Amino acid sequence: MADSGDNGQIKNDIPDKIIRKVSIFPSMPQAVIKLRALLTEEDVSSDEIVGILRHDPGLAANVLRLANSAYFGIPNKVSTLKHAVTLLGVERFAQIAVTASMNKVMDRAVDGYGLSPGELWLHSIAVSSTAEALAKNKKLAGHHDFFSPALLHDLGKLVLGEFVKKELPEIERLVAKGVPIAIAEKEVLGTDHAEIGALILSKWRLPGDLINAVRWHHYPEGVEHSNLHPEIVYLANLLCQSNGDREPAEGELFLPYSSVLDRLSINYEQYRAFAETARSWMKKLSDTLTFD
Repeated sequence: MADSGDNGQIKNDIPDKIIRKVSIFPSMPQAVIKLRALLTEEDVSSDEIVGILRHDPGLAANVLRLANSAYFGIPNKVSTLKHAVTLLGVERFAQIAVTASMNKVMDRAVDGYGLSPGELWLHSIAVSSTAEALAKNKKLAGHHDFFSPALLHDLGKLVLGEFVKKELPEIERLVAKGVPIAIAEKEVLGTDHAEIGALILSKWRLPGDLINAVRWHHYPEGVEHSNLHPEIVYLANLLCQSNGDREPAEGELFLPYSSVLDRLSINYEQYRAFAETARSWMKKLSDTLTFD
């Protein structure tokens, strides 16, 4: 079992050509940096939150679009940022703002994984919403903390995609033999998208728990950890119908490791019910997929 703080060793094992791509990956959006810093303070006012967005009209418009989406269930349309903060609360509003900010980084085609513009984005939003709901359902402390790692869990695909594309026949050959996609990536490329995502988040100086959840979102048992972040993100990913290797057939439900269900005290019937809810959220979120 790996140590949760082994990012330095990971970096040493990754080919230089991929490390160079990580080094030039865009910095964290300034709005996200400011929002995260503000939320560490006590008694944050709505004016402070709104002030961060006021100077970026495009971002403000996208935040309002998300806030008005069917998922959040606001009965009357909100037309101002301050009204949205009042209805949603500071923490939820900040999450929406972070999600909208990350759109500029994530909402594009991903070579190698066959993802058209918007597909990774929709999946990431759905997984983040599902992860938070799972944590809340299980009454885990700080359930809002599960939103960000789930939103960012596939960030590494944006770097690794071009390398996957070049080696796709060999990776597909391994996957066809039953090798999980992350292991196939590791065997062919010397790394996988979860490792690369963790390196990007390390570059962004995000907290260790968040990095750990992204690093191990396909194999939560692969690392020693004291919280349930990797398990929650792993399960949310499956609930949103992606096992990393392929999309499910009609009516198919990907099954998680039984040890993960045991650790979260979830039985199969509850898991299936969560899956139906996740599918419903995917449909509700589709109206917010395309941003200006």
